[in-house]
Order: sequence, then structure tokens, then C-alpha cells
Amino acid sequence: QVQLVESGGGLVQPGGSLRLSCAGSGSDFRWYSMGWYRQAPGDQRDLVASITSSGSAKYADSVKGRFTITRDNASMVTLQMNSLKPEDTAVYYCNRGVTLGGTYYPHQTWGQGTQVTVSS
Repeated sequence: QVQLVESGGGLVQPGGSLRLSCAGSGSDFRWYSMGWYRQAPGDQRDLVASITSSGSAKYADSVKGRFTITRDNASMVTLQMNSLKPEDTAVYYCNRGVTLGGTYYPHQTWGQGTQVTVSS
């Protein structure tokens, strides 16, 4: 059974940084793409960043240049978030999926998420 556990969220002031981690178990994650999503209250869950099994990363326009996704090609993926803005406030989820034609497709297994709040 695939399990994903996110950690590292918290309260940070605008302009600050956080590092999110996602630990996966129950599968060989090396062959899959991984993604980070976020969902603010009342909004849909949106893809923030994804990374293929070969390490090719892609970002939403809203976070380009501020967020960096990395993986250890085993079962850990991280999201380094710098220059945080209040609009980055959301619950962040990691996901295992596949990348086809440059597009990330999530599998329907989600962790519990980790809350990120950016506020002064």
C-alpha cells in the first residue's frame, strides 16, 4: 500500500522560507514522477511543482524562481520554498504520478498534507 507523509509546514513571515519533505513507502518510487500540490480553502488542488524519475523539474508560473523541487530517487522528495508570499498559504500535498508528454498526471494516493501559512 502506497503511503505518503508530508512534513515541514508552519507559520512564516512574508519573504521567509520553508522546506517541505515527503516520505513515501509501499512502492518503488524511483520509476515514478513526484509532484507537490497545494489547496487553499475554497480552492481546487493545484499542481505547484513536479519532478520526473530522471530529475527534470517543472513549476507553476506562480512559484517559478522561488520554489525548488528535488528528490533522492528513492522515496523522498522535497520542496524548498523561498520568498514566500501570503498567497502561498495553503495545505501542501505530495503525490506520486507519471509524466507523459511533459504533463504530470497524479495517481490517486494522497498524504494528509502539511499546512503552510504566510503571514505577518
